[in-house]
Amino acid sequence: MAKRIIIVNSPEPATPWTQFLNRLGTAGFRSLSILTFIAVWEIVGRTGIINARFFPPFSKVFLALGDLAISGTLYKHVSISLQRALTGYTMGLCFAIPLGIAIGVFRRFEQFINPLLQLFRNLSVFSLLPVFILLFGIGETSKIAVIFWGVLWNVLLNTVAGVKNVDITLIKGARAMGTGQIRLFATVILPGALPHIFSGMRISATTSIIILIAAEMLGAGRGLGFALHFYEANMMIPQMYGIIIVMAILGLTLNFILEGVEKRSFRWRRNIGD
Repeated sequence: MAKRIIIVNSPEPATPWTQFLNRLGTAGFRSLSILTFIAVWEIVGRTGIINARFFPPFSKVFLALGDLAISGTLYKHVSISLQRALTGYTMGLCFAIPLGIAIGVFRRFEQFINPLLQLFRNLSVFSLLPVFILLFGIGETSKIAVIFWGVLWNVLLNTVAGVKNVDITLIKGARAMGTGQIRLFATVILPGALPHIFSGMRISATTSIIILIAAEMLGAGRGLGFALHFYEANMMIPQMYGIIIVMAILGLTLNFILEGVEKRSFRWRRNIGD
């Protein structure tokens, strides 16, 4: 009996131009909801469904934002807010990550400090704003301290969870091969905890912007929070909405950067899963 040979044509590899078009189409589809929102905003502002004095069309907001950018006012506010946010964020990371590792590794230390952590973590950062102002004044120190406090908890708790959730079989295997404590920490525990730590860092990055805006609205002469409060108080509504848009873009950009770093750093995890 003759054997039937079936030839299956394998798909041709995509050319760079085809890959570019596919990515462009995907990006366009993902942007569709935002474009729809902008269109609805423009229509609502133009038709007067909502009072245009308080809800101007997007085109007016965009022009006002362009004027702020051209005059340099926007850069002044964004730069000082970023400086404050990054300072408090970095300080929070430098404190929370080592403390979280220590809590996750040393059980006795965890038992000692856990009641205090549970007490402080339930205090809203916004309720502590008056305390920070009383302690540090209305200058830069109080704003950085507020951001530090807000960043601290997400990173700390994620670090503790990451250290505790490291695969115990990896730890036992490393110890069976005679791995010392320092090498065990550097090669097994820390790499295993890093995905959790990065998750806390991403959450805290956007949180730092939100907290900073609230702090700047209470007492500042520059910054996005100050600008938001100033334009609202002086009924400069298009400028106010423009600042809100900048805040959203800033938080989205920080999250996008950290997400990209996380994907590149932990590509090996996806390869293992595949």
